[in-house]
Amino acid sequence: MGTKERRQRQFAEREQLFLDTARELIRENGLLSLQMSRVAEKGEYAVGTLYQHFASKEDLLLALTTASSHEHLALFERVARWNASPRDRMFAIGVADKIFVQRNPEHFRIAQYALCEVVWRAASPERRQELIDAGDPIADIVVGIVNAAVAAGDLDLNGMSPEQLTIGTWALVNGTHNLVHAEGVLEDFDVREPYRLMCRHLQLLLNGYGWRPLADPADDQALDKLIDRIKDEVFHDLCCEK
Repeated sequence: MGTKERRQRQFAEREQLFLDTARELIRENGLLSLQMSRVAEKGEYAVGTLYQHFASKEDLLLALTTASSHEHLALFERVARWNASPRDRMFAIGVADKIFVQRNPEHFRIAQYALCEVVWRAASPERRQELIDAGDPIADIVVGIVNAAVAAGDLDLNGMSPEQLTIGTWALVNGTHNLVHAEGVLEDFDVREPYRLMCRHLQLLLNGYGWRPLADPADDQALDKLIDRIKDEVFHDLCCEK
């Protein structure tokens, strides 16, 4: 290995150390308590070295969100490979997102903060683009499922593009995550199983699109059967609640 390659590897390893350290500090002390000086100190590096990797705390937050996208993509890739109807695969995307957030609760909290206007605008264009690029393969999988449904004659886009149609499911799933992480809000509405309710709403939304075969969202037995099938056939090695 040449000098250049060795330095690049060392740089990447040091950056990963900073990311791991930042996650640990967020878990211990909360997101709003994160300080660049503390990340450098705990990682046993000078603050200036940390700033060679991340120009600001905002860049660090975006980098944390980008790094977690790889596992997110891996879950969606499982759904893409699943031998099921396009509608069932779109439903499974919602289940995959639920599994990802439950396995990585700090990711959603960081991403939610990183994407707010103040942080997003303060981050460098390079880090913003990295995060956008990391999300492109995830979006491509979801759009691919929509295209498969159209090709099979299961779905009419009604003048929308596939990308526009996927905004509905994205908004539903992310809205559920927002409410779940807002402690006490759903309890005030007597919602005890928010992700199960999300699954029912997802079936209603897909029905509203006219996405065939239509499902009865009030059929609890059918809903449980579909969720169990997805867990058994797609995510059998992962632990998640129904």
